[in-house]
Amino acid sequence: MNKVIIHCDGGSRGNPGPAALGVVIEFDGKIKEYSQSLGVKTNNEAEYEAVIFALKKAKLLLGKAGAKNREVEVLVDSELLFKQITGKYKVLDKKIQSLFLQLWNLKIDFPRIVFCHTLRDGNEHADKLVNRELDTCSSVLF
Repeated sequence: MNKVIIHCDGGSRGNPGPAALGVVIEFDGKIKEYSQSLGVKTNNEAEYEAVIFALKKAKLLLGKAGAKNREVEVLVDSELLFKQITGKYKVLDKKIQSLFLQLWNLKIDFPRIVFCHTLRDGNEHADKLVNRELDTCSSVLF
């Protein structure tokens, strides 16, 4: 089974404030990177939005049939998201509950999906994409 490795990061300046996501998807010897402004969000919302975006994009890149034959490893530096998606923490915030459900429903598109918590330096590429996007959108907003 071919493995797909996804690095996800989301960030907000101001919390809530201008927010963005950064995603790096590695598969079949290819590396695809994405960043996107999210408007005004909290940091936790941006972290969830990044994983949701990444899983949707991975499914598009691989195709439905291709997604069914892949193991997906998702690396996040958000301890909260990691502990919520692995069932160690309850999801109490209403906005996060909605995002959690979206993420949970996307998981079924892949036969095996593993979430891994990494420190920020293990997610450096995605973090740089977030900050680049925030630098761009912050200069437009202010």
